[in-house]
Amino acid sequence: MLVISLRTIFILVFTVICPVQMSAESLIPTKYANTKKMYATSEKSELVKRLESIFYNPAFISIPDAVFNVGDYGAIGDGKTLNTKAIQETINAAAEAGGGVVKFPKGIYLSGAIFVKSNIELRIDEGVTIKAIQDENQYPEVWSRIAGVEMAWPAALINVYKQKNVRITGKGVIDGNGKYWWDKFWGDPPRSGGMYVDYVKRDLRWAVDYDCKRVRAVVAYGSENVLLKDFTVERSGFWTVTMTYCNRVHVDGVVIRNNIGGFGPSSDGVNTDSSSDILVENCDIDCNDDNLCIKAGKDWDGLRVNRPAENIVYRNSITRSGHGLITLGSETSGGIRNLEVYGLKAIGTTMGIRFKSAKVRGGLMENIRFHDIVMENVTYPFHFELNWYPSYSYPTIPQEIPKDSIPDRWISLTNPVEPPEKGIPEFRNLTFEDISVRFARQAFYVNAYSEKPMNHIFWKNVNIEADEPGEIKHATKWTMENVHLTVPGDEKISMTDAKNVAQPQYIFRKPAKTEERKVFVELKKLLDTAKNSTEENIIAIDEKNRKITPGDTLFSEEITLLIYPDKENNFQFFEPWGDGVVVSPVDVNLFAPGNQLIVKGERIHKWTLYIRVSEKPEVVNGADTWNYYPDKQWLVLEKQGSKFTIQVRSIK
Repeated sequence: MLVISLRTIFILVFTVICPVQMSAESLIPTKYANTKKMYATSEKSELVKRLESIFYNPAFISIPDAVFNVGDYGAIGDGKTLNTKAIQETINAAAEAGGGVVKFPKGIYLSGAIFVKSNIELRIDEGVTIKAIQDENQYPEVWSRIAGVEMAWPAALINVYKQKNVRITGKGVIDGNGKYWWDKFWGDPPRSGGMYVDYVKRDLRWAVDYDCKRVRAVVAYGSENVLLKDFTVERSGFWTVTMTYCNRVHVDGVVIRNNIGGFGPSSDGVNTDSSSDILVENCDIDCNDDNLCIKAGKDWDGLRVNRPAENIVYRNSITRSGHGLITLGSETSGGIRNLEVYGLKAIGTTMGIRFKSAKVRGGLMENIRFHDIVMENVTYPFHFELNWYPSYSYPTIPQEIPKDSIPDRWISLTNPVEPPEKGIPEFRNLTFEDISVRFARQAFYVNAYSEKPMNHIFWKNVNIEADEPGEIKHATKWTMENVHLTVPGDEKISMTDAKNVAQPQYIFRKPAKTEERKVFVELKKLLDTAKNSTEENIIAIDEKNRKITPGDTLFSEEITLLIYPDKENNFQFFEPWGDGVVVSPVDVNLFAPGNQLIVKGERIHKWTLYIRVSEKPEVVNGADTWNYYPDKQWLVLEKQGSKFTIQVRSIK
């Protein structure tokens, strides 16, 4: 007998009645494959055509044919020998000869910071790995900008620092070997030690990111005419690929895998920071922070520099784990303008199109277009939080800190923005077109400022399927043409201080035939996930129907517990805050046995508890709702919260 779930039926119906008018699906690689399919020339914007004329020109970055082999200068690819000096000497010799290609025999080359010079191609072919040595002395400090503030910082593993005409190419691997720096930040398991725990105790949470100097994988700084192509980056200690104060950089076909051997805090994928004429395409990114990101300086220091990120195209790429398919901010002080983003696909990325800022950032974000984008299982597809992470965004130095011990970077971070209104960011003239979203938690989350509402926002040919419509605060002049929002029930988007903001066309999902049928359709899925786990008293399952293993670090809006209350037990996992830099524990404890369940965490979740009991209890305290199903012998409770106690009497 063929059984079709209600969810499957809904998907089929949604596909028929809301056809997706877009072509992004065909632009996305299935497995690391580059995708060169573009729109017809007549359909391309002037920005896209101009950048293609730069980067697809055969004359872009002409490198001499001379080849310099690192093996000839003493490099040994055995994974043990330190090769920093030999690799750098090879690069220097090529530079002195007027330029050329630096190559590696197959092998694993342990190295510290490498500085690629002008007119050099660093070719990392398949079978070659450049692996970061876990020794901070091998990464000299250079002047840079970190998270929006100019300061001295350890050089990256691979550096293009104030150079011209540089290529880094090949299908090899750049291994950031980052766990040393992850543990330095927050210990192992996360939040068990490291600098993070010490700084939180001293009310300096905001400073630890700047004081815990972690090594990045690939950085271009103050450079122009740079190509980064086809290589894979793994396990970056901090941000992965970053372009700061650069002109004319092409990132093409780069694969990023930062979820190897742990959970790296702030392991952004590809960041463009106050740079211009940038094309990022054909990338495949799995990380633990913003996957694709645009930045432009932070607060007082960013406003002082006042350099925008502009004339940028991100296209034809896929994101997996991470916190933002494409993120603008939180560093917005210099402004972001003339940006086009298209041909992207997010699979399970926590957020889709994401804006972050704060009331001290400032900056003008304008003339930005997002189109031909697909999102699946993205919790928040449109998340615009302009008062982002207050405990991080509004730092103050504790009075007990001696003034003569305060570093310059702390002063930059805490300098007030004056006049205060200069710190209010503004987003205007944005277009969202031909976008498909399926299986989202919340369709819209918008929180701007009454002084500068999100202004002139245009939506066209957008189809969203979500569990709830969401909210819009402080917005004006939004148009919606052929925008469909499919949600359960009959709730619409909540509007606060929203003037001339159009609503989408709503499609209200029909509920299941009976509540009991709905409960046990879900229970069957949960039991299938939990099979072979009958010896465990508490089994946790996330919103994507995946089992949570004790000690995991993850975030799920909805958590389901299957509880077999025959003895006392406890269960703990961890969940990230903000951009994953902060992790907090979630403790689930079963006492008595079985008649008291205590949950302690920091973030609010929707909890569903299935408790296996033989008879209906006399009293249930602490649940928002509960029901007992005698034929199945399951007690089903729901609770919204972060810390709570459930008491059940007469459980046998």
